Amino acid sequence: MKLSTPLKSLPWLAIGLSFGFVLVGVLAPWIITHDFAAQDYNALLQGPSWSHFFGTDYLGRDIFSRIIMGARVSLVAMSVVLLAALAIGVALGSLAGYIGGWVDLVLISVIDIVLALPSLVIALALIGILGTGYWSMITALTLAWWANYARMSRAVVTAELQQPYIEAARVMGASHFWIFTRHLLPHVLSLVVVYASADAGALVLSIATLSFLGLGVAPPTPEWGQMLVDGMSYIEEYPSLVVIPGLSLTLVVVSFNLLGEAFALHKVPRAVRGADLRRRRAKRALEEAACAELERQTTS
Repeated sequence: MKLSTPLKSLPWLAIGLSFGFVLVGVLAPWIITHDFAAQDYNALLQGPSWSHFFGTDYLGRDIFSRIIMGARVSLVAMSVVLLAALAIGVALGSLAGYIGGWVDLVLISVIDIVLALPSLVIALALIGILGTGYWSMITALTLAWWANYARMSRAVVTAELQQPYIEAARVMGASHFWIFTRHLLPHVLSLVVVYASADAGALVLSIATLSFLGLGVAPPTPEWGQMLVDGMSYIEEYPSLVVIPGLSLTLVVVSFNLLGEAFALHKVPRAVRGADLRRRRAKRALEEAACAELERQTTS
């Protein structure tokens, strides 16, 4: 019981951190205090100060401004990959589940092949084919992420097609487009978007990993994974070069994971507490007594 209050506060903390990450990414050009690419050789490796809140790196660049712009870079890349993967996965999975037959069989076989390998391994293989760079990273991550959404979309559509209201809509003359857009697609999106909120943290981590390996965002554009590898050479003398981007990345990943878990648990039916159950029983008893009294008055 003592843990209930901290656990209940976790979703709000996750929402606050996730919203803060999005807000910082959107407002980054107005938050930064220096040009993130400007080099000042008279201020190399300085500690935190009023002029440089987080200090400077080995080229005299302001770390605070680079952290803020790194959040914007990660936010844009994550959003593009999520939207593209959702569009591809939901479209293919929903259509395959609705059409069925050999189309469904072919798609589920492709999905099984894609899901048999880790997403990061697929992304690395695709970057090896497409070459390094920002858009190559976006394309590779999109092609590595769509399969999960396609499988979930197909499962939801297949289950909903067995419901009586779908058959009733067909009997009433509803078109395939109407049934798909008005009845099936909302159910698909309500589940897939919840899963995508938890997937956002893994995507930010994958973007940082690829940039850390030199396969993603190229200098001088700031990115947290790239800042980590730049600071590794100075980790003993100036650990803040690694701690600050590492802590930023950790907070964002954990917040999105907690947010996705909170959304998922919100959709799971929960047991009714004793006080709520007694309140419902008392309300039902009053309603039954009122109905009995009304029936007695009408008969007499």
